[in-house]
Amino acid sequence: MLVIGIAGGTGSGKTTVVKKIMRNLPENEVALLAQDSYYKDSSHLPLEERQKINFDHPNSIEFDLLAKHIAQLKSGKEVDQPIYSYLTCTRSNETNTIYPQKVVIVEGILVLSHKKLRDLFDLKIFVSADADDRLMRVINRDIIERGRTIDVVLERYNKSVKPMHLQFIEPTKRYADIILPQGGHNKVAVDLLRSIIKINLEKDS
Repeated sequence: MLVIGIAGGTGSGKTTVVKKIMRNLPENEVALLAQDSYYKDSSHLPLEERQKINFDHPNSIEFDLLAKHIAQLKSGKEVDQPIYSYLTCTRSNETNTIYPQKVVIVEGILVLSHKKLRDLFDLKIFVSADADDRLMRVINRDIIERGRTIDVVLERYNKSVKPMHLQFIEPTKRYADIILPQGGHNKVAVDLLRSIIKINLEKDS
């Protein structure tokens, strides 16, 4: 099993990279674990308090559960991945079953910040993008997908997203085996990653 960790700042294009990598790969041979599914449940807090959660701080993520799930997949066991809602900041009572595959991709802003996770990755990738480009993607995503106003998005960006990126995310670039600039727009790098995965799929077939 090849386990790939893909990190990078909020709005850097990680999800686009993952989608493009997986587009031409056999659907039943690649599994995806998203860090976003492992945000801690906040149903015990009032809604007003939940909306203040700093999603860009490592303390907001249940890393131990994510690492446990990766280890279980590597040992051939299926896992029940949590389903998290940004709108309510809570986990669903339902889960998403992930089955062991030849390749497992773990994607999220902070997946290279946790040593236990890094030690489980065979290949570590950091998706890099200019701050202005990341901000524009954050604005579009948070307004459309998460129902936030432009003022709320900009306030959150300045108070948490930007400082957390500088403190916790950008420094993890030093752990990467491959730094991928321009996100999903870097066709050469995406094609290279897809080729590496295909080689591993063919080797184990």
